Amino acid sequence: MKRTSSLPALIERFFTERLMRQQHASVHTIASYRDTFRLLLSFASQRRKKSPSELELRELDALLISEFLDDQQAQRAASTRTRNLRLTAIRSFFRFVAFEEPAHSAHIQRVLAIPSKRGDKKIIHFLNRLEIEALLDAPDRNTWLGRRDHALLSLAIQTGLRLSELTGLDRESVAFGTGAYVRCVGKGRKERCTPLSKPLMATLQRWLKEPPPNNAVALFPNVHGGRLSADAVQYLLGKYVNVARARCASLRQKRISPHVLRHTAAMELLQAGVDCSVIALWLGHESMETTQVYLHAHMALKEAALAKVPAMKGRSNGRYRPPDRLLHFLQAL
Repeated sequence: MKRTSSLPALIERFFTERLMRQQHASVHTIASYRDTFRLLLSFASQRRKKSPSELELRELDALLISEFLDDQQAQRAASTRTRNLRLTAIRSFFRFVAFEEPAHSAHIQRVLAIPSKRGDKKIIHFLNRLEIEALLDAPDRNTWLGRRDHALLSLAIQTGLRLSELTGLDRESVAFGTGAYVRCVGKGRKERCTPLSKPLMATLQRWLKEPPPNNAVALFPNVHGGRLSADAVQYLLGKYVNVARARCASLRQKRISPHVLRHTAAMELLQAGVDCSVIALWLGHESMETTQVYLHAHMALKEAALAKVPAMKGRSNGRYRPPDRLLHFLQAL
């Protein structure tokens, strides 16, 4: 039976066959791609004066998609990163369509040729040792919630787990004894194990001795036994940062998010002399390029490198004169 090549059918097969069945994409990826296509189809519907179900593949051309991406930034204040994530979802769909509908290859290639947009790369934020100590001292460990939150923050700072990885941990995700570690499922459904220090192992052992509410399986459950949501972790972190600011003034100048704790783990490893390739494995990075940002943020390493460079002697060679007017114009650009 010949498959229909209508746009709705292609989009449906892209999600059900390519993403879910073939690639086993995570729920986060599927949700992100779903939102992209809801926005794109609504935008195209307004421009083409058709309902989304009536749109044809050829109407999602490179010009319309470029206008959609620009509209996301202009009207919805989307960041460059969000714009590029939308483009990634669209490219993934059109690569799928290239195999399904080869007759549209010229149209598809023009869409795939839309470039990503470069954005400003800001220096990452992380906590120093005094700030770490102030934050870990903030929870009241005389209460159940305080002990839970202390264990959660300790694990986040030492392991550098992503927020979704933290909230997805079960009690059985932690292994003690020689070579203690925590096992998590990260991006792309990739499982990895991260070793635990002896102090953190002791903290988690004490925490796991406490009876979980409603026989919860989550390592860090809420008071009802369910999993903590991302918003709940954001809230509790903000609460303890406010407490820690009274003790550590430098925290008042920083915005602390769960991802800052991940950056902190990486910087602690870098400060200890751990190679970037090991840090990439530790954090579950796909590429070493992602880990390079920590080198850029580490001022101590830059200062140590500068100290090894011989001091340059000042010497004047007279006034600079460009060799040619055209070269001078190009140099001034």
